[in-house]
Amino acid sequence: MDPKLTEVSQLFERFKAALVRNDFDTCSKLLSQLKILLIEFKSLPPLFEETPNAVQELTIARDIYEHAVVLSVKMEDQDAFERDFFQLKPYYTDVGSRLTQSPQEYPILGLNLLRLLVQNRIAEFHTELELLSANALENTCIKHAVELEQSFMEGAYNRVLTARQTVPHETYVYFMDLLARTVRDEIAGCSEKAYDSLTVKDAREMLLISSDQELFDYIKEEHPEWEVKNGLVVFQKAKESAPCKEIPSLQLINQTLSYARELERIV
Repeated sequence: MDPKLTEVSQLFERFKAALVRNDFDTCSKLLSQLKILLIEFKSLPPLFEETPNAVQELTIARDIYEHAVVLSVKMEDQDAFERDFFQLKPYYTDVGSRLTQSPQEYPILGLNLLRLLVQNRIAEFHTELELLSANALENTCIKHAVELEQSFMEGAYNRVLTARQTVPHETYVYFMDLLARTVRDEIAGCSEKAYDSLTVKDAREMLLISSDQELFDYIKEEHPEWEVKNGLVVFQKAKESAPCKEIPSLQLINQTLSYARELERIV
């Protein structure tokens, strides 16, 4: 084996061992060293030169970036996820036909869709979706993300929250927790506008929270302006503290008339 390839392989084994131990500092240091070493391989993107060890170099580089994506999820670093995912993507799209398909490809593609959904980047979500093959669209991980997006757009928040119990891959839990938090905050915001108060039981069911104590903890951390008294969650205080903005109707009327006069002059 080529000495450079051997060095990368040995370093990668150390990285994987550190990842199993959740030693993120060591992982980050080793990953930086690996990325520097990969620059020396001319077979990798963007050059794609036909070198004697091209297939082995492409394969190990793909494995490294796949593990880098997993590391970013474990570290809860969305910026690193995006950076590593886009470094990985050419190995799926540009050289996929030269390599044996990775078992991590569909889980990671689904994970990226989930990230875009969590970040409310719906246009990019659909763009990425359109680039996937028919086989990919039938994969459980991809279908999970698609069904979540449909539920989210339909306002079927209960389906979004319960979907955490059926994640197709362990790496999805982080983004599912973020999505659940976003959905729960959306439900909470609607609830305080629609009701003056709810019973603790109704509030718990509406927010899909499993216990009273979990509800109280949620209120304390996320909505301290709510009050819990006499078995009720009272939103009135939150309504009173919300700023009331008057609509400048006269100003709008004057602006509209001004625009109309300008249009008459142009015509």
